[in-house]
Amino acid sequence: SDTILLIKPKEGWQVYSSAQDTEGRCICTVVAPEQNLCSRDAKEGQLRQLLEKVQNMSQSIEVLNLRTQRDFQYIMRMEGQFKELRSKFRQIETNKKTQVNRNFQELKGKMDALQPLIPVLEQYKTDAQLISQFKQEIRNLSMVLTAIQEEIGTYDYEELQQRVLNLESRLRNCMSKLTCGKLMKITGPVTVKTSGTRFGAWMTDPQASPRNNRVWYMDSYTNNKIVKEYKSIADFVSGAESLTYNLPFKWAGTDHVVYNGSLYYNKVQSNIVVCYRFETGRVVTQRALENAGFHNVYPYTWGGYSDIDLMADELGLWAVYATNQNAGNIVISQLNPDTLQVLGTWNTEYSKRNAGESFMICGTLYITNSHLTGAKVYYSYSTKTSSYEYTDIPFHNQYFHMSMLDYNARDRALYGWNNGHQVLFNVTLFHIINTEDDS
Repeated sequence: SDTILLIKPKEGWQVYSSAQDTEGRCICTVVAPEQNLCSRDAKEGQLRQLLEKVQNMSQSIEVLNLRTQRDFQYIMRMEGQFKELRSKFRQIETNKKTQVNRNFQELKGKMDALQPLIPVLEQYKTDAQLISQFKQEIRNLSMVLTAIQEEIGTYDYEELQQRVLNLESRLRNCMSKLTCGKLMKITGPVTVKTSGTRFGAWMTDPQASPRNNRVWYMDSYTNNKIVKEYKSIADFVSGAESLTYNLPFKWAGTDHVVYNGSLYYNKVQSNIVVCYRFETGRVVTQRALENAGFHNVYPYTWGGYSDIDLMADELGLWAVYATNQNAGNIVISQLNPDTLQVLGTWNTEYSKRNAGESFMICGTLYITNSHLTGAKVYYSYSTKTSSYEYTDIPFHNQYFHMSMLDYNARDRALYGWNNGHQVLFNVTLFHIINTEDDS
């Protein structure tokens, strides 16, 4: 999902990932062959054509064989008629007068019956010659096939397959080094669906396996505790719900997150974070975020009780909020997903009320300057270096009002709720690859 669509590698190759420098130039592209590309190897095609030719010739020889067997039976019948003729000649010789005429007519008839034997014998000779030619050609082909086999015989199929698997494994290893990077560009959005009120949240689980694409849908920012589940994006688009969960407490805002099978959300009119396990339908744990403002004390610019923003990235689970102690500026805390204990806290100098939305990528918080048209990612704060910088990364706020924007590390995409439209943005990250094994 940090793929640059402008890259068009040779046919049969696909772009896996790419990165850009600060001026937007592509500096690193990872490409890999499509699966089973090796099966289209030229030599394999050559071998297949030759084998087909041999099979066709074998069938032709079989047809000829059947025909010569049939002709042989015909000749056997003719042999019987020859013997009969010899007997007739003897009779004519012993009784030359009385039966000459009658026997002569009979003899003429027998001779006429033997007439087709001449072309049959000629065809028999031709067929025999063809069979001989075919046999010679098959011998020649066998030699060619053996030569090709010897040419590529140093790597048998199993060895080639093992080498391909080894290369694929190394490619995946290289790809894993591209997981974290700095945000350079946001493209899109793609509108997935139009539904619900102006405000809400939708998400997938970044910790789920690639085959598990369940979608959760939470409409509105207040006075609701019904979560809808869909088995896939396709089911979500068609509206085919699979399950509905009735939470024990209503939520506040739209900044919830699903992480490793649990829903994390802000309990209404409190600074309490709730961890609800979908599998059991129960609250696993809940904990207050110390000093965190709530109930529209420190919301994002659009309001909607968006005081506490829960999010996940490559490094884990986070809470973004504001406190009086930090003068209403944004505070970032990393949370233990099981206990909700705070693992670390960083104070920024960006006013929570002036922020349109925010999201975490690789331990860096990116803050948008507005929730309206013309919004851009204006500020970022790195928890790794405890430092900030001003940025200028525009994104297309297509429906003019953003009430939810969250990064999904598995999909490498931003999920947005854009004025009653559920949208996805593609992100481009700048990667610096440090590799020990350059082999």
